[in-house]
Amino acid sequence: MIRKMTYRLGRHMSVVASRTIQVRRFLHGAYFRIQPSVQEALMEGRPIVALESTIITHGMAYPHNLSMAREVEEIVTRNGAVPATVGIVRGRIHIGLTDEELQFLAGSKNVVKVSRRDLPYILSQGLSGGTTVSGTMIAAHKAGIPLFVTGGIGGVHRGGQDTLDVSADLTELGRTPVAVVSAGVKSIVDIGRTLEYLETQGVCVAAFGESREFPAFFSRQSGFQAPYRVRNEEEAAELIASALGLGLSSGVLIAVPCPQERAASGRAVEEAIQQALHEARLKGITGKEVTPFLLQKISDLTDGESLASNIALIQNNARVGSCIAVALSKLQKATRKKRLPRREDVIPPQPVVIGGINVDFIAKAQNSVILGGGQTNAGRVRRSFGGVGRNLADCLSRLGLTPLFLSAVGKDEHSESVLHYCHHMDMRAVLQLEGKNTATYCAVITSAGELSVGLGDMDIHGEITEQYVSKFKESLLRAPLVCVDGNVPLATLQYVCELAREHGLAVCYEPTDENKASKPFLSDSWKALTFISPNLQELRAINQTLGNPLPAEVPSTLEDVVKTAMALARPLLTQLRCVLVTLGTHGVLLCGKSLGGSVLLWPGAHDQSAATSLCAAHYPTIPIKREEIVNVSGAGDSLMAGIIAGMLANHDTDTCVRMGLLAANLSLRSYEPISPEISTRSVSLDQVKGRSWPEVKIWEMN
Repeated sequence: MIRKMTYRLGRHMSVVASRTIQVRRFLHGAYFRIQPSVQEALMEGRPIVALESTIITHGMAYPHNLSMAREVEEIVTRNGAVPATVGIVRGRIHIGLTDEELQFLAGSKNVVKVSRRDLPYILSQGLSGGTTVSGTMIAAHKAGIPLFVTGGIGGVHRGGQDTLDVSADLTELGRTPVAVVSAGVKSIVDIGRTLEYLETQGVCVAAFGESREFPAFFSRQSGFQAPYRVRNEEEAAELIASALGLGLSSGVLIAVPCPQERAASGRAVEEAIQQALHEARLKGITGKEVTPFLLQKISDLTDGESLASNIALIQNNARVGSCIAVALSKLQKATRKKRLPRREDVIPPQPVVIGGINVDFIAKAQNSVILGGGQTNAGRVRRSFGGVGRNLADCLSRLGLTPLFLSAVGKDEHSESVLHYCHHMDMRAVLQLEGKNTATYCAVITSAGELSVGLGDMDIHGEITEQYVSKFKESLLRAPLVCVDGNVPLATLQYVCELAREHGLAVCYEPTDENKASKPFLSDSWKALTFISPNLQELRAINQTLGNPLPAEVPSTLEDVVKTAMALARPLLTQLRCVLVTLGTHGVLLCGKSLGGSVLLWPGAHDQSAATSLCAAHYPTIPIKREEIVNVSGAGDSLMAGIIAGMLANHDTDTCVRMGLLAANLSLRSYEPISPEISTRSVSLDQVKGRSWPEVKIWEMN
């Protein structure tokens, strides 16, 4: 809603002054932090392997735990995936750890083991800890990481039929859709009952390799058969993809036997395990204290051989798991390409959006003054995906309309990231051009949010030509509404307006920024438009282009703002159906024909003949605290998309505008330009009816 401010960094990238961090779109809030390398991989659809941290905090002594963690991450990287070690640092779940954070967890004495049950308390108290299999699965699933590698999972403890001592790892596998790659289950548990319990939980279990023999951590044989077998990484990836594609709420367990060369030492460790188990029973050690006792005792009995075997086993799992992650990523990319909607599969009518895609880089300095002279200034650099057309198409897609999107990107390092990020949209018609750069914008701002310098490479928007758009003439003529932003060339705008004039198309023009607002008003093309949605500065620029009188001063009070907006909109309503003036924190003003005390926004369900006089309706914003505003760059586009969704559903004007206000409010609270929380449930008629709204004020314009 608050998409246009007094100063502008360019419509394609407005910036919230208080913005200091950006996280993956579905992980907002105080509980999570995603390491930039992991965030980048998520956005680009690259393979990621989640790793637990309990093995660091409780599984090995320092410094072996630290060197092991580093080596495992290196193995994952070497095999083409991105490591994402999960841990809790001072009350926040970190998905991906820096080396300093690894050192902190490895060397700390008072960290705790954190499973599902522990998460609320540990986070609320600001404590640090290592995540178990259960805790890591939860974090991986929330981040959208489908695969997790560990040493071995827990199971039904021996005598568990009497004590009901069952690891939370098993129940987590039954309710969290993440694939776990491990060396089976720890041999200190009851393997037979563990497999039975996994079956009860609906967990698909498959042995990896040439045998169905279910491994028992240090031992390649347990005496039990896995229900299924996958021979290699590709088959494992197919299995995981099938489970994810079915939308099952349960996970998959891929059981990897320890390396053949470690089999002999594994047998010696297994004998030590049996002796350690016996001593634990004699000493009455139970619950979560069992595993640390056994690990230490086994290490003593084997003169440290168990540690070497443990490390080798984990490294082998990391190698296999990262290869599976790479195969899964390739499979998912191929599947996405196959599932792109074909023209004949799209059910008409489909809205069309024509406009720009931008990749935005925001460099925010730590200090209020940026040093010149070639000096390096400390700060944070973030990337996001914007562009007015892209934002509109994104939001409309989340609202169930999935418009045909006409735009252009280069074939460069940014285009794959853009297409992956926009996988929920109909991108089949977007041009990918060799030798061209995807539109990018870089803003350098001070710590106070003031623009120091902005650089833009927007030349590719000029490739959204009349010739390109005309190839989709049939789609344009069938569309219930065509939206065009100010990034497209003038000739393309004129072509769309000519189609509108000849065939009675409904066309909405989004001015984009003050400099581009006047494009269609340089000729009579604008008279074929149906709606425009400028802010006050853009509306002023449009009137200046048309030679209309302008107010001497920029208004500041709401009363003066409304009066000025009505005066500037009035001459445009001789041709346009409606002018939607966005007023920033003051809300939105609709100017158009009056019907029943309201503005006639969409004629689908109403009789236009009764609408003769003009009126303006002012809708205040949904109240939001300044500190709750995270990002303003897509709120105005969300507003417009919500209004359009309401119009195409033939809702009344009040409902349409309020759907737009709901969408805008969600995007203001999101780190992404268009909030992932926007959906047909969060922005709907029921949501509008379910809340109270500020009074709408109506003015006659005649």
